[in-house]
Amino acid sequence: MKPVVYLRLRKRSRVPRGGVVRLRDVAQLLTEPELEAKLLPLVVHRPDRSEGNLVLIDILRVIETIRREAPEASVEAFGDPHTLVEVYAGRKPASRIGFVIVWLLLFFGSGLAIMNFHEDVSMPAVHQRIVFLLTGRTVEHPYALQIPYSFGIGLGMVIFFNHVFKKKINEEPSPLDVEMFKYEESVHQYVVTEEYKRLDETKRERGRR
Repeated sequence: MKPVVYLRLRKRSRVPRGGVVRLRDVAQLLTEPELEAKLLPLVVHRPDRSEGNLVLIDILRVIETIRREAPEASVEAFGDPHTLVEVYAGRKPASRIGFVIVWLLLFFGSGLAIMNFHEDVSMPAVHQRIVFLLTGRTVEHPYALQIPYSFGIGLGMVIFFNHVFKKKINEEPSPLDVEMFKYEESVHQYVVTEEYKRLDETKRERGRR
């Protein structure tokens, strides 16, 4: 009987600059243990600097690599027909000073944004009006309403983003998580389309020669 190799490409993978893309980096295999151990270390592609930091690996190239090593095997592919490989360079650890500067900018920036919004909608006047309607008295600084309201803003932000520092409140994704996922999916699809165009142009140029 011919051995069967069940193949599924990963959606995205990462390799260091100067390294090679091996089969285990871009795919998951299910086959006989001996054959799997022989196939996983195979080199699928050697990234060149001219290709940039994103390389598209098509499933046909992966199947071709498997067939060269195991011509008797039958390959059954599932999932996406391509995978994106990010070629990354070693980076220095982030500076604590830079982290503190960014944190302070975000903290004061968001605070000013909230204060400007409250000023635009005349939030102090609204609070004074609410207190007047409830008590019949005019209070210049309705702290009994403003203090709980301020804590409520912070609590609402925590619930909205579903995070307390690095910990999530529950497994449900926050609106920000969903929007970031949609953005990454759009970028992924755009890069794949552009890479296929570049590969087609390369093939045409080679055909003309």
